[in-house]
Amino acid sequence: MNYLGHALLSFSNADILTGNLIADHVKGKLALEQYPEGIKQGILLHRKIDMFTDTHPSVKRAKILFKPDYGLYAGAIIDCLLDHYLATDPKYFKTEATLLKFTEDTYAMVEKNAAWFPDTFARYFPHMKEHNWLYNYRTVTGMRRSLTGLQRRATHMPPPETAYKIFIVHYYHLAQCYFELIDDIVKFVKIELSPKSA
Repeated sequence: MNYLGHALLSFSNADILTGNLIADHVKGKLALEQYPEGIKQGILLHRKIDMFTDTHPSVKRAKILFKPDYGLYAGAIIDCLLDHYLATDPKYFKTEATLLKFTEDTYAMVEKNAAWFPDTFARYFPHMKEHNWLYNYRTVTGMRRSLTGLQRRATHMPPPETAYKIFIVHYYHLAQCYFELIDDIVKFVKIELSPKSA
């Protein structure tokens, strides 16, 4: 899952949400220890979500489409595309207005913890908010922009045009992969966040 997925899987807990969104910018155990407990829990949850997603049979199947052209970047591309299907899933976002409110609430919650942003995240969070990346995952045009942004941040990733074409050609196959994953990962995270597993 990408930013929208990690936001949804934080279940409106501001500290866990912050940790979940900044996690890719926090490297190593020493860096982790500087954060308050709630944000730290979000960072660790992000890593568990990534592990669960990467090893899920539906995601492994989806990656096969992108591996010949993108190699190790296939996983990052799938993460990005999963957010598109989530943004258009009426089970989680009944209308575009529901999605819009969720994204605005997400930015407001995360911004309260801005003091804990790593430098790299702090630099592009204003762009994420201004251009509402989380909301724009819902359109195929928005996904073209997201894949371009991914390639900008991943220095060695080949140009995104082929990935976008694969996404369009295999749109419904990739949707099926998403639907096989989503309920499993929601259930997994709820168990991880339950008091018994803490």
